[in-house]
Amino acid sequence: MTPPDLESTAPDPESHQRQSLVDRYRLQTWFLGIIAFSMILFLLFQARFILISLVIAIILFAMTADAINAFSKLRIGSWKITNWLASMGAFTMIAVLLLTLSALVISQVNAVVSTTMGYTDQAIAAIARLAAWISPEAEQMVETSIRSIEVSGYLSTLAGQASNLLSATTLVILFVGFLFAERLWFNTKLENLLHDKAKARRVGRIMHSIVRRVNHYLLVKTGVSAATAVAVYVLMEGFRLDFAGPMAILTFVLNYIPSVGSIIATILLGLVALIQVPEPATALLVFVIAGMIQFVLGSVIDPMLMGKALRVSSFGIIISLAFWGAVWGIPGMFLAVPIMVAIMIVCSHIPAARPVAVLLSREGLPEIEEASHVADEPEPVRQAAE
Repeated sequence: MTPPDLESTAPDPESHQRQSLVDRYRLQTWFLGIIAFSMILFLLFQARFILISLVIAIILFAMTADAINAFSKLRIGSWKITNWLASMGAFTMIAVLLLTLSALVISQVNAVVSTTMGYTDQAIAAIARLAAWISPEAEQMVETSIRSIEVSGYLSTLAGQASNLLSATTLVILFVGFLFAERLWFNTKLENLLHDKAKARRVGRIMHSIVRRVNHYLLVKTGVSAATAVAVYVLMEGFRLDFAGPMAILTFVLNYIPSVGSIIATILLGLVALIQVPEPATALLVFVIAGMIQFVLGSVIDPMLMGKALRVSSFGIIISLAFWGAVWGIPGMFLAVPIMVAIMIVCSHIPAARPVAVLLSREGLPEIEEASHVADEPEPVRQAAE
């Protein structure tokens, strides 16, 4: 007869089989997750042109939602601005603005390409002078290496990429137009899709939170970037340097890339100054002043205006920049932060994905408002239906 203590410690074949099935299920889940992630990554890379245009269109559409709702409630005497008229006005404004910016960028790129060829020798000499601080042999080696580069080929590629901007702008305008056309029916579609008005309202609150925080981030970034671009333009005009307009536009665009963009813009400005002025001390002065402008506006004014609207991890921003930059290139770096904010907010409302939101947030607190406060705020889809 088996002792009782031996019976209690004897392995249970049925329990062992259940544990084996659980381990197998987990392994299959991990493999399926890896396969799904690989397929999504492949689709993100292959369809990047359309997806980038779609994301930009969604951001532009979301930025004008509150303005449309405000205008649709205005009355001029007995005449009321309808939601349809406000939407048409917003769509026209977005289309005109995008086409104007595209034409401005293309014209500036063409001006830079046509003018840069005259500065080729000066640029080579300036960069070689920097290498001369190491040794005379380094100066000669750097100059020889740079002269072996086909600058004209890169400039032609740059001009071709600028021309593709018009195609992307047209696609973004089309996407924005279709989003405005579907705007009035979105609330009804959301309720029919979820088959639950409570869930539809909850999804609407999540979307409103994403739109509000991304809009605040873009508004602050646009203001700070514009102020930085104006300061750079005044700086280059004060030192009578060429390319003041293109460098101001480039600074405005690069400042949308957190942390990295301002550094790149400052270095490029210093190189442009070094190429055009014979005295390295003057170029160094331009570089220092540009760095001070970037520091004051980017590291002091920007955080003050941003407040708690962008409570995301700095390390998470760098990881997001690296990932979306690898998948979508430079446009992905511009969209990295808005996408990261959206992912953090969505994950904070999903219990299984909440650890992701905690990791992406700055203090481990992905929400910046109380649930009651969020519940009291109107959803953009309900405002669109009014």
